[in-house]
Amino acid sequence: MENKVDFKFYGRFALFTDPLTKIGGEKCSYQIPTYQALKGILESVYWKPTIIWIIDKVRVMKPIKTQSKSVKPLNYGESKAPHSLSIYTYLSDVEYQVQAHFEWNLHREDMAKDRNENKHYFVARRMIERGGRRDIFLGTRECQGYVEPCCFGEGESFYDGYGELPFGLMFHGFDYPDEIGKEELHARFWRPKMVNGIIEFIRPESCEVRKFVKRMSSNPPISVGLEEDDLLDEYPIEGVK
Repeated sequence: MENKVDFKFYGRFALFTDPLTKIGGEKCSYQIPTYQALKGILESVYWKPTIIWIIDKVRVMKPIKTQSKSVKPLNYGESKAPHSLSIYTYLSDVEYQVQAHFEWNLHREDMAKDRNENKHYFVARRMIERGGRRDIFLGTRECQGYVEPCCFGEGESFYDGYGELPFGLMFHGFDYPDEIGKEELHARFWRPKMVNGIIEFIRPESCEVRKFVKRMSSNPPISVGLEEDDLLDEYPIEGVK
């Protein structure tokens, strides 16, 4: 069975933060969602330590528009200092289609008995139909999002027939210790291009530009599969025990 899933997500605002804009306390969104943001959305829909979600491609449905807002970020560690005023630049009125698949996390040998492709595929699909198991955020917590099932490629996109549009060097995602088997955290970068509204992501290991962030110990959650959430009772699957 092919374990690919298709879904769409949308919201009033999104903030896929460019790391370079965080230094001064002001944030500016990338024009397109990052691999890591899409992976985080899908993990909010359904995730278990047994699997690693791989984002294959995303389709931009609506025109890319930005909107700036004045915000007062908290000054942590400076309780007596007045709050400063910052400008955050969000994407507005966004909608995307995503296609992804999951692979086994081979660094979690304790989850080997939970590697049932049929089970995880059907539960993931049902979680998409229900809008996800957890709240969906488009980049940051203040940007609420919504998930629905779809067929990738259906409907009209604003960028159909638009041609090729490159975006230069962008953040791709993080290499976490529990996924790479090393006690290190790395940031990955790549150079995406959109062709007729579709961006095809390269795999994490194919990113040639990497930056070491810090040493980090793996402390993955312990899970026994679906049983701890009583999902097998709520979503009985034929042939799954």
